[in-house]
Amino acid sequence: MSEDHTHVQDFFGARAADWDRKFPEDGPAFATAVAEFGLRPGDRVLDAGCGTGRALPALRAAVGPTGTVLGADLTPQMLAAAQRSGRDAEGTLLLADVARLPLRDRALDAVFAAGLIAHLPDPAANLSELARVVRPGGRLALFHPIGRAALAARHGRALTPDDLRAEHNLRPLLTGSGWEMISYADEDARFLVLAVRRA
Repeated sequence: MSEDHTHVQDFFGARAADWDRKFPEDGPAFATAVAEFGLRPGDRVLDAGCGTGRALPALRAAVGPTGTVLGADLTPQMLAAAQRSGRDAEGTLLLADVARLPLRDRALDAVFAAGLIAHLPDPAANLSELARVVRPGGRLALFHPIGRAALAARHGRALTPDDLRAEHNLRPLLTGSGWEMISYADEDARFLVLAVRRA
């Protein structure tokens, strides 16, 4: 488990039961992001930090019945909420820390990560761990259903130049972690960064 796992579990555990009700408008944004991700039937994809599993139905639809969908989260209450909503029917849920995934090297074709990067205790090492489990040429999506400015406003804070998700910070972070950024979108209605696993 990551050093910060207790704080993360406490924060999300206390909010898990009401998470989907608090953000009811996010569903279409998840579906659109997955559609842009470029998954193919038969692909093996991980939803890293899957929370209540909001991306799982779209990921399953993208990879089809022959594909593999995994959802990993550190917080048992979030996974329980995913089960209550029936989203566990779309993929296998894992109680796991993305800083130390129980997966072999190059096991996956893709990783989808919604709202994850802001909660990583060691972003460089954690993104390297995601790269470890993805084959060369595989893909990574860093997603949030609203952009950086809208999220900052929701939290009552200003954007700063050291924001990890700013392109000038995120691009070198990804490069140093085994990824190559291929697109960056930061709009009011979404944040979506796509990257490819380097050989």
